[in-house]
Amino acid sequence: MAFLDFLKSKKKGGEEILPVYPSEIYEAGALELKDILAPSAIEVTSNYIKLGDKIAKTIFVFSYPRYLSTDWFSPIINLDQVFNISIFIHPISTETVLKQLQNKVAEVQSQTSIRSEKGLVRDPILDTALRDLEVLRDKLQQAEEKLFSVGIYLTIFGKTLEELNNNEAEIRHLLESKLVRTKPALFQQIEGLDSVLPYNTDKLQVNSRLNSEPLSSIFPFVSSDLTSDKGILYGINRHNNSLILFDRFSLENYNSVIFAKSGSGKSYTTKLEILRSLMFGVDVIVIDPEREYEYLAEAVDGRHINISLTSKNHINPFDLPVAREDESPADVLRSHIINLIGLFRIMLGGLTPQEDSLLDQAIAETYASRDITVESDFSKATPPILSDLEMVLMSTEGGENLAQRMKKYTMGSWAGFLNQPTNIDMNKNFIVFSVRDMEDELKPVAMYLITHYIWNAVRLNLKKRLLIIDEAWWMMKTEDGASFLFGMAKRARKYYLGVATITQDVEDFLKSPYGKPLITNSSMQLLLRQSPAAIDRLQEVMNLTDEEKYLLLEADMGEGIFFAGLKHVAIKVLASYTEDQIITSDPGQLMAIKKAKEEFKQTQS
Repeated sequence: MAFLDFLKSKKKGGEEILPVYPSEIYEAGALELKDILAPSAIEVTSNYIKLGDKIAKTIFVFSYPRYLSTDWFSPIINLDQVFNISIFIHPISTETVLKQLQNKVAEVQSQTSIRSEKGLVRDPILDTALRDLEVLRDKLQQAEEKLFSVGIYLTIFGKTLEELNNNEAEIRHLLESKLVRTKPALFQQIEGLDSVLPYNTDKLQVNSRLNSEPLSSIFPFVSSDLTSDKGILYGINRHNNSLILFDRFSLENYNSVIFAKSGSGKSYTTKLEILRSLMFGVDVIVIDPEREYEYLAEAVDGRHINISLTSKNHINPFDLPVAREDESPADVLRSHIINLIGLFRIMLGGLTPQEDSLLDQAIAETYASRDITVESDFSKATPPILSDLEMVLMSTEGGENLAQRMKKYTMGSWAGFLNQPTNIDMNKNFIVFSVRDMEDELKPVAMYLITHYIWNAVRLNLKKRLLIIDEAWWMMKTEDGASFLFGMAKRARKYYLGVATITQDVEDFLKSPYGKPLITNSSMQLLLRQSPAAIDRLQEVMNLTDEEKYLLLEADMGEGIFFAGLKHVAIKVLASYTEDQIITSDPGQLMAIKKAKEEFKQTQS
């Protein structure tokens, strides 16, 4: 005999229900699986059940208002409590219901006639009831509606009786604010528990009749969620534990921003998205300021490209993008020259209007020296390098000062950075450009140059891609860098590109005039744990409520708020064990992985 059956037999026998212990189960017969799963002791009272160290109470809905709004059950589903809900829906024969309705209509009409004969004022309650009955009867006859017998039961839990009563009061208050009335299952707590457990047995049988329309409003999954038929798993909804499955490429643009303080899990979350996006054929490119993505690139057969003063990898800023079929080569060249001038503003610490004009002319002459002009076909021409521009400036009246300022990039320790032909290859699905070893003074230059190079490569052919710019505030430090990033984010959708910007220095990001436009031009935003110094500014920009503000201040690692389009939910990022081993940034885990790799190599040798 199983534990619960044994308990019920005692109750049926009229014995006093006392705590039941494993020894009694043993004496009653052989153990079954449900005996093992059941709590060690149970105590039943008229108003609650004690299950081990937990106390449970079952309540039921017995009355509904005349109208039910679509999402009236959402506050209960989203409530941050542990409770179980069962909804039993028993179809009723339309033929039977129509007969009963006909009798009820006749009864109400009779009451109305009697009041009229007595000269009494018309009763609005009777009029409303008659109108509702006739509407329902007509819809049932036309097969627009069906009638059901519906029971809703909730089992609430607490560690103490006081906590249980508080939890019950909160739930009943929420329901009664919708004019939905509830009662505890007095002297029927065992039947209530059985009805809520996944047995599909309605032991309470406390049902109300509802037609299809109000019944549909009880549908339990109308809480804020981001579950779709396609996309990747970003995490779980902290309110209702539903999966947050989403495809960024289904939105009006594919851009995103992530704001989080150091150690809150922003890189971990990003690497998890990368890993899952690669599985769906999305090419991913990362600008990595801290060399955090190198191990991930190695694990997925990607390519890690280190950009520094001493690196063997070079990008020539004078490389020209290939003109697409719908583009004029002349327009491509002019646009490229404008972007080059923006790069030189960052390199040289700004330009006067005269220097800007002079540099524009000198760049055009430098390209012309390699037969690259607006009239020529330059698709196969060899582009110049920075030294060629320096020579043109030296021979141009008024250009000596610019040439002198440019020497630090063409001679000495900085020469290897920009003054070389491009020698990198991007024929992998996952590419990481690391700028960790670049001097801080040159990081804005390097990130602008890399982003510009990536943009030219992306425009060459349409393919689903994701560009991730970690610590994007480095680019936002300069107006030209921020302007180029914003312009790319605005145009990225045309080339099937999603631009993801990540930063921990929220204030530095928002100081730029392009900071807020970048946020508003991103259909996805992820806010993880924030510092008290940044939260007020972020609350203002993102229109956060005070509850959301405190949620971000108190969030654990990998927890925050996920915005996608018009929806937003509280998220918790979760990874499998294998994913965690690949994407972790925890120094302890990384040391253990490194040690394991060394031991593996030794065994192989």
